[in-house]
Amino acid sequence: MKYISMIILPLIISLGSHAQKDNKIVIGKVDSVYSTILKEQRKVWVYVPNMDNGGQDTSKHYPVVYLLDGDGHFESVVGMIQQLSQVNGNTIVPEMIVVGIPNTNRTRDLTPTHIANDPPMMDSNFSKTTGGGKNFTAFIEKELMPHIDSIYPTQKFKMLIGHSFGGLTVMNIITNHTKLFNAYIAIDPSMWYDKEQFLKATEKKLATQKYNGICMYLGIANTMSEGMTLNKMKKDTTADTRHIRAIFAMDKFIKANPQNGLKFASKYYADDDHGSVPLTSEYDGLRFIFSWYRFKFTRADFMDLGTAIVQKMKQHYQTVSKEFGYTVSAPETQINGLGYNALSQKQYAKAAALFQMNIANYPNSGNAYDSYADLLVAKKDTMNAVVNYKKALAINDNPETKQKLAKLQGKAIFTLTTKELEKYVGEFEFEDMSLTATTTVKENALWASVPGQGDFELVPMSPETFSVKDMEGYKVHFEMDGNKLLGLTSTQPNGTYKAHVKK
Repeated sequence: MKYISMIILPLIISLGSHAQKDNKIVIGKVDSVYSTILKEQRKVWVYVPNMDNGGQDTSKHYPVVYLLDGDGHFESVVGMIQQLSQVNGNTIVPEMIVVGIPNTNRTRDLTPTHIANDPPMMDSNFSKTTGGGKNFTAFIEKELMPHIDSIYPTQKFKMLIGHSFGGLTVMNIITNHTKLFNAYIAIDPSMWYDKEQFLKATEKKLATQKYNGICMYLGIANTMSEGMTLNKMKKDTTADTRHIRAIFAMDKFIKANPQNGLKFASKYYADDDHGSVPLTSEYDGLRFIFSWYRFKFTRADFMDLGTAIVQKMKQHYQTVSKEFGYTVSAPETQINGLGYNALSQKQYAKAAALFQMNIANYPNSGNAYDSYADLLVAKKDTMNAVVNYKKALAINDNPETKQKLAKLQGKAIFTLTTKELEKYVGEFEFEDMSLTATTTVKENALWASVPGQGDFELVPMSPETFSVKDMEGYKVHFEMDGNKLLGLTSTQPNGTYKAHVKK
């Protein structure tokens, strides 16, 4: 089926799993797991691409981001990943599952060792619960990760993001559990901890251990007081600069020890303080870690009449697969769109190579065979077009594919006369949203018009039920009382929506 990146009937600005439920915006779910290690029930906030909007591909699996201080950063990280992976066709970072870990006892869980009180940084009660980092890491590795992997469609690539004490935990895990994650973002980590004894231990391990294939991004906030400069800070010995001095010391050490194989980058955010630096660091960290992920189209790729783009994409996804450690194929919808673009320009060899790549990558997709059959029809290769339409129907009993096959075989297909179509003409208001759609008959066909989206042909499949031409998974069923039009139900990949005739 031709892929068109727009939502109609009704127009929904969909943000992955940002689905509408009972007039609420839902971006994930609250899950929980009982920890025998921590001896408590732990809630986790989980986002899975498309899991709540009816569009989830059950065969697709995703990398996982584990997010410390999840109750503080979940919404922003989910929105950022969704924006960079889905909206407007962007593929700057992959679609990913996000597991936010809210706190129960933050000081206990996010500190690596037990310490005596360390004034003047903390109050007198601070040290009492420190040092639970070992158990917390064991909880993540032995209880939380297996739970997530058993329930959600995960891939083996995993990332850890932490800020402040969470950043301290990131450094604790990367040095003591080197292979637990593939990538890390440490945001303004509290490297001053334990009078910088943890910093010294971290540097020693970073110098001697091997981190080939591991990636880390470090974000540094401006936590200096008014009048302090970077040059002054490096020579300062007061408690006021202890936090930022420790981070810069670690940054310098990592850059001076590239022999460990760690892929590393850092940035000092002069205009961000400790509270504002997470958002910018997360964005830059994601861009750095997945610098190899984005496939960049050029004008030449679109203009070239040959099949060079197919080879270019294969090479790109070989690189992506190598970085991830498992096979990653080009997105089916992206390739389908390129294939139809080539088909519309009668670049048959190019379109064939693209559609065939989808068949090879997605052999269980009826859409892949249907699209290739459309090309064969254009080439007047009726015999092979029939074969591929039948393959598509064997996988997915799609009414539109049935219609195309019947037409190709000279069999009768379901049609409605112009007069019969006219009873479905009307203006509709959708429930629970300010949106209208108008249906009209023109050129012996029923068309739907949605403001800002254009006109779309509705193809009759049976009395009162229509498909949307060239859009897989979209159906419109008209509600009738005899010959009186009452409303319609729009069924589409992101949900089902009802509308009534506008009075």
